[in-house]
Formats: sequence, C-alpha cells, structure tokens
Amino acid sequence: MNMARVVIDAGHGGRDPGAVYKGRQEKDDVLDLALAVGEILENSGVDVVYTRTEDIYDSPVQKANIANEAGADYLVSIHRNAVPTPGSATGIETLVYADTGVRAKMARDINAELEQLGFVNRGVIERPNLAILKRSRMPAVLVEAGFIDNENDNEKFDSQFEQIARAIANGILKTTGSGSGSPNTSSEGNSSGEASSENAADNAGPKLYRVQVGAYRNRNLANALSAQLSGEGIQNFITYDNGLYKVQAGAFSQMDNAVRMEQRLRRMGYSTYITT
Repeated sequence: MNMARVVIDAGHGGRDPGAVYKGRQEKDDVLDLALAVGEILENSGVDVVYTRTEDIYDSPVQKANIANEAGADYLVSIHRNAVPTPGSATGIETLVYADTGVRAKMARDINAELEQLGFVNRGVIERPNLAILKRSRMPAVLVEAGFIDNENDNEKFDSQFEQIARAIANGILKTTGSGSGSPNTSSEGNSSGEASSENAADNAGPKLYRVQVGAYRNRNLANALSAQLSGEGIQNFITYDNGLYKVQAGAFSQMDNAVRMEQRLRRMGYSTYITT
C-alpha cells in the first residue's frame, strides 16, 4: 500500500510575521506547531514534507507549488487568527477552498479534535480567494489554531501545546486512514502512486531526512542541477517519483542536520524543502 504524503506548511515567515500581539508573532507560534505536528505524523508512518523549517519567507503561491511538486496527497497550512478588536473573538476554525470532498472531511476531523481540548469550534469556512488553497492540486486545509490576540487562547496554546499538536495530527490521520495505508483521494486533488527510485536511499530502511532542491519532468534538467550542486561541493542524488526527477541533497538520520543543509543551500540561493 502507498504511504500518504502530507505537506505541512507553517504560515508566514521571514519578513512576513503574520498577526502580531504584544510582541508575539504568528510566524513563530505556527513554525513550532507545524514541526510538532509533522513529527507526530512521521512517527505514525506518514511521509511528511515541510514548506519551511526555519524563519524564511515563501509566498503562498510558492508554498502551494512546493506541495504540487512534491506530489503530495494533502496540504495542511497552520496559522493563528486575529481580529481588529483584540480579545473579541476566540476559538479555532479551518478554511477550505470549497466545503466539499476530502478537504471538508479533514477540516471537520481537525476541528473536532481541537474542540475536545476546550476550544470554541467556529466551523469550516470557505475561502476560495486564498492562494495556498486555490493553487494547490490536492485536498488542502488552513487551520487557524486559536486567536493570537486573545489572552485565553494564548494561555491554552502554551499550556496545551503538545495536546494541540496531537489533536491536529489525529484529525489528519483520521482523514488519511491511519497514515500508513492508501490515502483517501477525490476529484479535488492528487494521490501519489507507489514511488520508484533510482537510488538505494529511497528503499526500505531507517527514516532519513533529505533536502529537495528541484523536481523536473525532464531528466536533463535534473542532471544539470545535480552537476551544478556537485560543482559547488554539495553531495546529491536523483530519485524518480510520481513522474518527476527529484534532486536531493543529503540523507540525514537527524532532522537538525537536514535543517543545517537546507540553511546552507538557501544561503546559496536555492529554493528547498525537507522531505523524508
């Protein structure tokens, strides 16, 4: 059976702090939460790809493209909410392009799990104008994990952080069917087929973190990027997956090492993300 591939997006980042309240920045809260959710999913057998693992900026369109190029089955973008009058709103909600199909089920599964922690469930809301939801080719949801300008929501976010991460992960796993089986599919998005590989690193074995630098349908383009990286002293390899030749650097057993490699590549001007 195929392993579900889920892209976890930490909203905002870099020059875009998101919502800010008393010095607290949305981009920081959601990065911590995204990494925690991703770790739980990985431990449950899900193939996780992160749009960012550090404080960097990519546009919502770029993030949707990361998910598309990764051949993801699902995209989950994590945010925190805010309103013009601080403290006047509370609770969680999940946004979708359209309230139909698998994305609608995932949104409700996540909301239900978070509601059990005591959050007000504000429901599933259609937002067809959001680029990350509009431009992604797979079922996608955007989770608003409480209001950053509400003191009670912030206290809950901090004191129940692990439970919140677990709740979001559990909602995702309910939709995917446990994480290790064949993913749910619908007409709104892709489902990844069984991956084939040109490198033994993709075969069964311990989980390894890799930094993906490019993905191409044309093998010659992948070869050119691979040669360029090699010329700059970056050890890399090419895998073939979902009709794409993917150029990846490193195969790390510790995520911290992959993060350092990603930071190095980004300083060199490459657009990257970490996958397993």
